[in-house]
Amino acid sequence: MNTAAGWRHPSTSLYTDHYELTMLQAALHSGAAQRRSVFEAFARRLPEGRRYGVVAGTGRILEGIEHFTFSEDQLDFLARTDVVDAKTIDWLADFRFSGDIYGYAEGEAYFPYSPILIVESSFAEACVLETFVLSVLNHDSAIASAASRMTGAAGGRPCIEMGSRRTHEESAVAAARAAVIGGFWSTSNLEAGYRYGVKTVGTAAHSFTLLHDSEQKAFEAQLASLGVGTTLLADTYDVETAVRTAVDLAGPELGGVRLDSGDLIAQAQWVRKLLDDLGNHHTRITVTSDLDEYAIAALASAPVDSYGVGTELVTGSGAPTASMVYKLVSREGPDGEQVSVAKASKNKISVGGRKYALRRLNQRGAATAEVIGIGHRPFDDGNDRPLLQQFVTNGKLADGWTGDEAVRRAAERHAASMAELPGAVHRLQRGEAAIPTEFEEQP
Repeated sequence: MNTAAGWRHPSTSLYTDHYELTMLQAALHSGAAQRRSVFEAFARRLPEGRRYGVVAGTGRILEGIEHFTFSEDQLDFLARTDVVDAKTIDWLADFRFSGDIYGYAEGEAYFPYSPILIVESSFAEACVLETFVLSVLNHDSAIASAASRMTGAAGGRPCIEMGSRRTHEESAVAAARAAVIGGFWSTSNLEAGYRYGVKTVGTAAHSFTLLHDSEQKAFEAQLASLGVGTTLLADTYDVETAVRTAVDLAGPELGGVRLDSGDLIAQAQWVRKLLDDLGNHHTRITVTSDLDEYAIAALASAPVDSYGVGTELVTGSGAPTASMVYKLVSREGPDGEQVSVAKASKNKISVGGRKYALRRLNQRGAATAEVIGIGHRPFDDGNDRPLLQQFVTNGKLADGWTGDEAVRRAAERHAASMAELPGAVHRLQRGEAAIPTEFEEQP
C-alpha cells in the first residue's frame, strides 16, 4: 500500500453495527458460521432520475480490511458491555480476513444490480464486514457520481473540490478522494493530498481581505507572498474596483480572479470584457458559490475557466447515498455444494447466485448493456469488456488497488468508462439508466 508513510490508519473493526456481532455469535452457536458464503454489494436502483452511478470507495475498503482487527481494549469493551459472549470474543481475537474479494474497479460506471463488490469467505468473516463495506461504498460512490455529473457538465473546464467545511472531517477526506475519481482536477483538502497524493490548491478567503486596512493592501500582501500567478478574490466589496486594482498591481501576468456571489453568468461576462480591455487576456476567472451540476451547465456559455464546488458535491447533489445493499446470495449447503439464496421481500428483491459481469459493446466500442451471468460467466463475443477484478485472494491484497496509485487508476478508469457509454449519460434531465441490465441464467 502506498499511502502516506506517516499516516497511521485507524482500526476499522468497530465501524460496524451491533447486530453484525450478535449474528456472528448465533452462527457460531449453530455451527453455520464457517459455511462458505458469497455476499454481494449492489444497488437495486439508481437515485431518482439518474442515468448511471460511479463506483468509489473500494480502495478505502481494502485499506480498511487490512486494519480490521480487534485490539485488547476493543475486546474488553465488547465483553464489558455484554455485546457478545466469551466464545465470540475468542473468535474475534484471532480475526484476519482470509477470503476472496472481487468487484468493479473504482471509477467504473455501474447500473441497477451491478455486482459492485463480491465477498467470498466463511459467513462469519463476510458478515462482520457488512457495515464497514456499505458505509464506505454508499458515501464515496454518491460523491463520485455527483462529481461525474458536474465534470460532465463542465465540458472539460477544471473543477475544484472545496467542500471540507460542509461535512464531517473524515468525510471531507473521503469526499475529496471520490471527487478526483469522478473527474475533479484538485481539492482544497490537505489531508486528502497527504494520504492519496491528489493535487491541492487554494489562495485566500474574504477574511484575508477584511483583515487588511484596504483591499489594495490585501492584494499587495497576497501578490508579494504568492506571486502574480495567484488568484485574487474579487467580490469582498465592489467587483469592478477589485478587478481594476488587481490589474494595476499585478499587470497582465495576473493568474486569476475568483467570483463568489451575485449573478455569476452576467458577472463573468463583463469581468472577462473588463480584463480583456485592460490587457489581461490570460487572467483566468474561477467561479464558486453553491454550484451544482445544473449551475455549472448554465455557465457553459459564460467565459469561465474553472469551477469551485463545495456543499452540493460533498452531500451528493441531492443523492447523499448510493443506496447500496450487501446481501448473502449463495452459501454452502449440508452436502458441501453452493446453494443460491435471495431475499424476496416486496420492493427489496435480491437475485441469488454468484455473479459475473461484463459490459456489452457494439462494433464501435460503445456500451449497449450491462450483462450479469448468474453462476457462470456471460457469453462474450470477443468485443465485450469483463468488469470484475480480483482485489483479495486468500486474504492477500493485490497490488495497485490502494493508496495514491489507486486514485490515479480510478480517475483514468472513470474517463474511459464514460467515453464508452451512450451520450445520454451526460443529460441532466431525469431519465432511465443509460444502458439496461440483463441477466443470463446458468445454461
